[in-house]
Amino acid sequence: MIHEKDITQATLKNIALEMVIAARTAPKGRGLNNIEICLVEGEEIKALSAKMKEIGHQYSHNAFLRDADNILASPIIILMGSIIQPLGLKKCGMCGFKDCEEKSQYKNIPCVFNTGDLGIAIGSAASIAMDKRVDNRIMYTVGQAAMELKLFTQDIKIAYGIPLSATSKNPFFDRKPPTPKPDPKA
Repeated sequence: MIHEKDITQATLKNIALEMVIAARTAPKGRGLNNIEICLVEGEEIKALSAKMKEIGHQYSHNAFLRDADNILASPIIILMGSIIQPLGLKKCGMCGFKDCEEKSQYKNIPCVFNTGDLGIAIGSAASIAMDKRVDNRIMYTVGQAAMELKLFTQDIKIAYGIPLSATSKNPFFDRKPPTPKPDPKA
């Protein structure tokens, strides 16, 4: 006999691996691979949560605090990010610069294809989760913490996380606001 609790983690990991493949094979500008994808579990999720809380307190940003608690309900998270690399097009200018050569002078300003390609890859991955009926949520807060923790091997400047869950209630839907810390001055 196999009980649900004995297969949930392995099944979520298998679905996460399918999501990685969907993201990798998603269309990308000029077919260039500027995206890095990885999975985190266990202690790495706790580290992400702690970093998100740190960012939330530092910037008084409740979304980071809320999401930091929320991801602890996820046994696996997919991280996806993009480097900033213009595609070398002769005619584009969608980034606001004349061409890729002029844009290249501004290393930290994304090429529209970097953000667009990342969005398409994230959508492809999330569609696999949807097809498999796995609860998920695309969170920029997770991506910010992953970049600060340097979880990516490349110089990723734009990142998101997709926590996954398989429970009777989607923990990423009715997300509760963070519990406020008591004011030590009160």
